[in-house]
Amino acid sequence: MISPTFFAVEPGVEVLVGSRKYRVTHQLSVDSVLAIDLESQQSTRLRIETVTRVLPDNGEGDIPQFPVQHYSDDDWAIAQSRFQHIKPLLDQQHNTRRGAEQAAASAGVHVGTLYKWLAMYLDAGHVAALVPQKRGRNKGTKLLKEEQELVIASVIDDIFLKKQRGSAQEVVQEVKNRCKLARIEPPHANTIRRRIAALNAATVLRRRGMKDKARDKYEPIRGSFPGADYPLAVVQIDHTPSDVIVVDEEYRLPIGRPWITVAIDVFSRMVVGFYMTLDKPSATSVALCVTQGMCPKAQYLADLAVPGDWPVWGQIGTLHADNAKEFKCKAVNRGCQAHHIDLQWRPVKKPHYGAHIERYMGVIATELKKVPGTTFSNIQQRKGYNSEKEASLTLKELEQYLVDFIVNTYHQRSHSELNNASPQRVWERAIMGTGDTPGIGLPPIPHDAERLKLDFLPYFEKTIQRYGVRVENVFYYDPVLNPYINSTDEDSKTKRKFIFVRDPRDIADVYFLDPAVDMYMKIPYRNLANPSISAAELRETSKRLKQEGAAEVDEHRIFESAMRNRERVANAVTKTKSARRQVATQPKPRWSERLPAKELVPPASYAPPTGEGVFDEAPELLEVGGL
Repeated sequence: MISPTFFAVEPGVEVLVGSRKYRVTHQLSVDSVLAIDLESQQSTRLRIETVTRVLPDNGEGDIPQFPVQHYSDDDWAIAQSRFQHIKPLLDQQHNTRRGAEQAAASAGVHVGTLYKWLAMYLDAGHVAALVPQKRGRNKGTKLLKEEQELVIASVIDDIFLKKQRGSAQEVVQEVKNRCKLARIEPPHANTIRRRIAALNAATVLRRRGMKDKARDKYEPIRGSFPGADYPLAVVQIDHTPSDVIVVDEEYRLPIGRPWITVAIDVFSRMVVGFYMTLDKPSATSVALCVTQGMCPKAQYLADLAVPGDWPVWGQIGTLHADNAKEFKCKAVNRGCQAHHIDLQWRPVKKPHYGAHIERYMGVIATELKKVPGTTFSNIQQRKGYNSEKEASLTLKELEQYLVDFIVNTYHQRSHSELNNASPQRVWERAIMGTGDTPGIGLPPIPHDAERLKLDFLPYFEKTIQRYGVRVENVFYYDPVLNPYINSTDEDSKTKRKFIFVRDPRDIADVYFLDPAVDMYMKIPYRNLANPSISAAELRETSKRLKQEGAAEVDEHRIFESAMRNRERVANAVTKTKSARRQVATQPKPRWSERLPAKELVPPASYAPPTGEGVFDEAPELLEVGGL
């Protein structure tokens, strides 16, 4: 099942390049297609990373989103449980009446309820559709009654999914007949056709007697690693400290060893995602590596001025990780659940389960021995070599070096475990096919890369007050928050909490998940003149003020103290490595920091809190190790 965040670029699909609309006709390569300009009727070659999704003309102006963070843990657990019960029915081998009855018995519900869950999931394409609904009909909701869904499902099973290959019109007519006999209001014909259209294509072919066609078109290419049968079926991810010391950009003096996060496709050994930082591994490292891995990388290569192609993108099937806390945090877990990624952790004390990523980390370590400032693998190898004195590459220059190595060396050289083929060649064969084996086609491409990233970043829940929202004594405000000021839950008088996402590298903005439109809205500092700082810098400043005995800690004191500390660090930057490292991890200044102090003014009766024992306040983080 493809996540709603992705869409398949395949023959027959309409796409946009800028404002022009095209219809895809042929797949040319692993990163391009042939398409017809619907206005000029001219054929042209399109690169995958340039195309975007054509939004449905449904009057809503956007594709429905599923803000998984809106749901409580209990509701989300119920949705996951329901999905596990209907999951066997998504497999053509178990999608039978008997299979449905067994699944319903296991779930403790009537078989009609199970078919209802199945229909809801197939209609929405998202686990969030299975979250228990509150009493009363939500605005815009149009759900059939359980008995209507049961009739439709039974007719589809009896007529459409048979070797006789009954038509959609025959299904519509039989549904009407059975509803009349049972004295049930018949559903609209278009509704019935939508249920048919939502059926799994491979299942339809198999049930209608076309098993060979279903196999040739939909069965994955088989590999030797269990489960890694096709590209992105299984991706392994891990962190490692790089065996090289980098220098700062201004003084070219050493600042330490960066951390590298890498995700690798087990089937082809292609590197899926890559992220480098001076900070220790965190949920943010995981989020940025995974989301980069699922997106096209042409712009990333251009920004680094690295030549070559990196034709890897698409929805990850299973993500294998070790048992580090950043892989088990709620943000990463829910991001995976929202985008249909099966997150699995390796068994404790069994490192061979991560053999592919571990071997690749060894490849990186070997390559870095060629770089000035290498620390080698051990003290004996480093004997007589002053790593800090020899260090010459900045963090960005090291990133350029490694990405160039990945794209133009590692992906291109033969691999003994791939029958002496290169990872990129194996990837291309799996996508395009060969004379003997059909390819799986182009992986689906994300239509909203920014949303994909935000779904994985650390998030927290806060109420919205007259002054906006306060996060660790820093105030944020935008008029988009006004409708939700002092909102309460529908079923109680408790203040309603809303989802806010923050990139810990730069906290100048938070992202509000607006429940009215199911979209993230950027919420800036209330005082636009406040400087950009990181979450780590904010917390270190608050901790320092507390240690200095400050009776109160407010936003003004925080930023004043942070700037004073930056001045101290700037004065010490040529003397200490820690000072240079701190400067290297600071966010880049924003344009507003050069302007006079200005505040966004909330609605009337604005009264920011003061002296509220702010040291005891902390955001209700649903994250571990990510901020």
